[in-house]
Amino acid sequence: MSTQPKLMLFLALIFASNAVGQSPASPFPVEDKAQLFIDQVLVRNAEHIAFTLHPAREHPENPLVKADLPWEGWRLEIYGNVIYDAEENLFKLWYLGEETETFPNYAVYYAVSKDGVHWEKPLVGTVQTATYPEHNIVAAEIILPSVIKDNQDSDPEKRYKMIGWDQKRHGYHTWVSPDGLHWNPFSQEPLCRGGDVITGYYDEQRALYVAFPKIGHVVRGHDRRVFWLITSPDFLTWSEPELVITPDLRDDASSLARIEEARPILDVPDDPNLMRTEFYGVGAYPAESCTLAFLWMLTINNNARYGNHEGPGELQLAVSRDLRHWERPFRTPCLTRGKPGEWDGGFFVTQSRALQVEDEVWLYYSASTYTHGTPCLYRAENTGRHTTHNSSIGLAIWDRDRFVSADASSDGGTLTTVPVMFTGNRLELNARTTPEGLITVSLLDAAENPLPGFETSEPITGDNLRHTVPWNGSTDLSELTGKPVMIRFSMRSAELFAFAFRK
Repeated sequence: MSTQPKLMLFLALIFASNAVGQSPASPFPVEDKAQLFIDQVLVRNAEHIAFTLHPAREHPENPLVKADLPWEGWRLEIYGNVIYDAEENLFKLWYLGEETETFPNYAVYYAVSKDGVHWEKPLVGTVQTATYPEHNIVAAEIILPSVIKDNQDSDPEKRYKMIGWDQKRHGYHTWVSPDGLHWNPFSQEPLCRGGDVITGYYDEQRALYVAFPKIGHVVRGHDRRVFWLITSPDFLTWSEPELVITPDLRDDASSLARIEEARPILDVPDDPNLMRTEFYGVGAYPAESCTLAFLWMLTINNNARYGNHEGPGELQLAVSRDLRHWERPFRTPCLTRGKPGEWDGGFFVTQSRALQVEDEVWLYYSASTYTHGTPCLYRAENTGRHTTHNSSIGLAIWDRDRFVSADASSDGGTLTTVPVMFTGNRLELNARTTPEGLITVSLLDAAENPLPGFETSEPITGDNLRHTVPWNGSTDLSELTGKPVMIRFSMRSAELFAFAFRK
């Protein structure tokens, strides 16, 4: 066989293997999972409908965790993760402090909370130091500790798993622990190339460990901070990095507007030739039908006086259904920045994975009074450390799945989905109407013909995460399960956040 036919056969086999196991895209398989409107994959047509980003609400007691112990230094950063341990009924936090005289390569700190709001820093430190006989430091020379509790591992010594950056070995590595306090190296070689920032979590739906490493990449003429994807089925063998999240022209075009918000606290004047947008890190939240990313935006206005780059930060929202293709329809903050001088007026980072707490989504984050290149990060003398400049940890909250809504005014509007296939037997809406508003639902076939008995539902009114939709007094959709259906929402003075066909 000649070389060309061999190549064609090889490519055909690759194509066939990639296609095996993939779900058909149409009718779209919504199953019984909540479908959000952050992307518009399921929107066939929208008339007089606006899509609105809903920023998080800040906890009224923010900041919740501050640098108030001698061994924490002058600032704290989440630069780690929070989990809820259901076995112990405790929230657990691994974070970063900065007391570099004793810990020149940084350290991992530990805190716990019964309610996720009021935190304690137990003196359970496992790192030996003569300076502080008792403390809450559980690992040294590690940053970005994405901690996961794994009750499925048969080895109790691996009950806790950590993905992070090893300051000593200068690479992305993993660690394991029986209790989250005593950590042992697990990986022998770096997970992949790249430098410092990495976040990770376990994806239950995909049965994969997922991590986003920072690996520099040239975008529009600048070598930038961007993020790649690596995965592992066993925490031992990791895939080759895939480039998945990069800034674009739209990000760069809005750079100056973000810079102006922080103008009073910037340390150097703008250089238009260097002004650009980069991504500093990625926090994640696996929703039922998609994965949300909270992007740590860095807007660079110039090189910093003491090295690195100067510029403010903010958090923006991205969404993906496969972890590889990300959409970013909204380029404004998903968490409101404080004014210059306030605790959250400068730079932002988040925990590696947001939490679902009852009917809310909780995202812990740290924010600062300073920007990325501020002199206080590089020297202590006369820079405001411990006084005007600090960084602390707060909490951002969304009601469940209420990140983006499809809205209709008092004049009314309609939203029609693409053909979908569902496995549940009743339809739930996550929606809110004004006292004068309402939503009705019509079910159609793939040619947009009304299905008999499901032409127009009874009206949905009020504010509920789980409105059940009835037609003629019945909510049972069993006869349509597994068949192609289009959904038409007719709305007036209403916000629709998500829908789901529940079992």
